[in-house]
Amino acid sequence: MDRCRLQCYDYPICPDVLKAPREEVAYVTCTYRETCIDQPDFLATIDLNPRSPYYSQMIDPVDVFWKCNKGYLSVPRSLPNGDILIANMGDPAGNGKGGFIVLDGETFELKGNWENECEAPPTGYDFWYQPRHNVLISSAGLVPKRAGRGFNPDDLKKGVFGRRLNVWNLSCRTLTQCFDLGEDSLPLSVKFLHNPDAAEGYVSCALSGIVYRFYKCERDNWAVEEVIRIPAKDVTGWIMPKMPAFTVDLIISTDDKYLYLSNWLHGDIRQYELSKTCKPRLVGQVFVGGSILRGGPVTVCRDEELKCQPEPLVIKCKRVYGGPSKLQLSLDGKRLYVTNSFYSTWDKQFYPTVVKEGSVMLQIDVDTEKGGLTVNKNFLVDFGKEPNGPCLAHDIHFRSGDSTSDILA
Repeated sequence: MDRCRLQCYDYPICPDVLKAPREEVAYVTCTYRETCIDQPDFLATIDLNPRSPYYSQMIDPVDVFWKCNKGYLSVPRSLPNGDILIANMGDPAGNGKGGFIVLDGETFELKGNWENECEAPPTGYDFWYQPRHNVLISSAGLVPKRAGRGFNPDDLKKGVFGRRLNVWNLSCRTLTQCFDLGEDSLPLSVKFLHNPDAAEGYVSCALSGIVYRFYKCERDNWAVEEVIRIPAKDVTGWIMPKMPAFTVDLIISTDDKYLYLSNWLHGDIRQYELSKTCKPRLVGQVFVGGSILRGGPVTVCRDEELKCQPEPLVIKCKRVYGGPSKLQLSLDGKRLYVTNSFYSTWDKQFYPTVVKEGSVMLQIDVDTEKGGLTVNKNFLVDFGKEPNGPCLAHDIHFRSGDSTSDILA
């Protein structure tokens, strides 16, 4: 395929997806780790129907338990045969170890490791695959037992933070290529374009603030190129003199028209237009918290993008703390949902108020024609009001389908 091409939006599945019913229920994973509350992790059910009297409220939670000998499980996705593939971050002792486990899609019984044991990468976090190109691509993540102590600048350049993008043969379950994205780049979120024929996608690197495009070349080889770079900010009153862009999540609209990024430290959500896939164009940006807000302990001394520090966000008389982390987009692309907890120990370090008061879930209205993002001031899910005490919210999925749950074959 061409190294850079103009994007098309007319693949057959797209019209049906865009006409799907509006999402009415969301499932959000929640944890009490680092909150001093001795309760199990749970799954919250959120009412998303604006006409409902329970709009943006929770229903009774359902406890979630994982029973597996593999160390630190992260992202689950369904395989073409119906089984469930789950990425892994470490061994039971918390040392870095990538790879995957497979669960039976009906019984949820553990089938074993997906990859050959000798091919497990040193770390792991997220993955996505394209059946028509027989490929799975996974990101690196970080070493759990080191990351569990919080962010320490002394860990930089010591191999704690991953740097690899891994390319797998989907049918043979073998590792075919590895890309070194740079020291302490920390590749996290991986997404292919939704077009099932497309052989390209993106990976966001948290500590470097870079988004790479990966694409298929001749003879089933793959290549990567930098397409987005969010500059660090020179600051005082923070743990380091430069605050990097920390891009936790990346999501692509179902029509492949827009890419969204959550910047957890700076506090903004970004919308990029993808008509030219090798040159994403910034068309929307909104701040929903972060560490550089006006009136806080951090002073920005030099900023290549902003003229002044953003104002704090208040919704329904509640000040929103923390930064945007996990994203989810409605199938029609008009509503973007976000939670503001990344990793409990890091939350406690950078946003202690979130751990104390609980995280939130917000809704961002999206201009799907010209681009643009606006915070919906009528929507706020406050996880600080849980019966057992404040908790931390993470991944979001819709019962009716969403932009990250399904992979088109």
